[in-house]
Amino acid sequence: MAVRCSFFSPSSSDVASLSHSLSLSLPTTKIRTTLLRRRRTGSSFKPLVCAAINNPLQYRKLGDSDLNISEITLGTMTFGEQNTEKESHDILNYAFGNGINALDTAEAYPIPMKKETQGKTDLYIASWLKSQSRDKIILATKVCGYSERAGYLRDNADILRVDTANIKESVEKSLKRLGTDYIDLLQIHWPDRYVPLFGEYSYDSSKWRPSVPFVEQLQAFQELIKEGKVRYIGVSNETSYGVMEFVHTAKVEGLPKIVSIQNSYSLLLILWKFAIQRIATSACYPILRLEATIKYLELAEKHGLTPVQLALGFARDRPFMTSSIIGATSVEQLKEDIDAFISTERPLPAEVLADIEAIFKRYKDPTIL
Repeated sequence: MAVRCSFFSPSSSDVASLSHSLSLSLPTTKIRTTLLRRRRTGSSFKPLVCAAINNPLQYRKLGDSDLNISEITLGTMTFGEQNTEKESHDILNYAFGNGINALDTAEAYPIPMKKETQGKTDLYIASWLKSQSRDKIILATKVCGYSERAGYLRDNADILRVDTANIKESVEKSLKRLGTDYIDLLQIHWPDRYVPLFGEYSYDSSKWRPSVPFVEQLQAFQELIKEGKVRYIGVSNETSYGVMEFVHTAKVEGLPKIVSIQNSYSLLLILWKFAIQRIATSACYPILRLEATIKYLELAEKHGLTPVQLALGFARDRPFMTSSIIGATSVEQLKEDIDAFISTERPLPAEVLADIEAIFKRYKDPTIL
């Protein structure tokens, strides 16, 4: 399945949202068995599409910025690890030749993070950008949050922080790697303060640490915006508390306001919420996720949808979603994802959504009331 993130748009604060996640879990042995059984019985997917109308990609304003972003943003974290430079260029060409106008990278890419490959993603993008009209492309990147393991990203630091020095060094190096003189959207990849992230669900108070004040982070961004090196700022993997503090601090201090948030969202993470309220899940949750995935596959077949059409169509139609970030490792995969956006009935029929709701209620995280 396609790795996906999305930009969301909470209207109350004009902060656009991006979400990242897996559309559906990758097939496990049990799921593969289910699919093979269907093939033997002659079942096949018949896409639910609008027969008379080919829905082109739509474009939406990113928060209260003046960026008009396509409803699909191209994710690039596989460039330089799973994808060669040529493969990366082929994917970029197909994406921007079919309506996508934004790409998302990060100083940490490619993933997994390694000193030996760090920066390759940006370099592959840079070599492609040379043949493009820069003003036609919305370029988003990210500065790393707190890390005790990625000191190699800085010239003279063992620990990464989201302070003035780190932010400025990150931006200068990103600009150089990308071969551009400005970044359209600069995001904090994850917070400077401690929050449970990347597979950690419960808050461990013993990991609390002093953090860089929100005002210092915004002041550093303000300087970069004044210098013309950054147009807008956003956050990623952030909590409700963090979003409100950034918005409040910007308002009180007269500093730039974040315009976007990039957080996880998918059929398996329907209750989209910020991480400050995450609670440890019980041991049965992995089993529930597997069962839920199988049920979604059955639901897709029931309604004549492919799993990709179901997953991306659901995310596409959320009222708070501005753009879904899709990372593809091949042109064929990207084509299937784009086709799912433009060919699947918009919005998904009420009966499909009702079935999704039923599955969510039956297989949701047991910590959710």
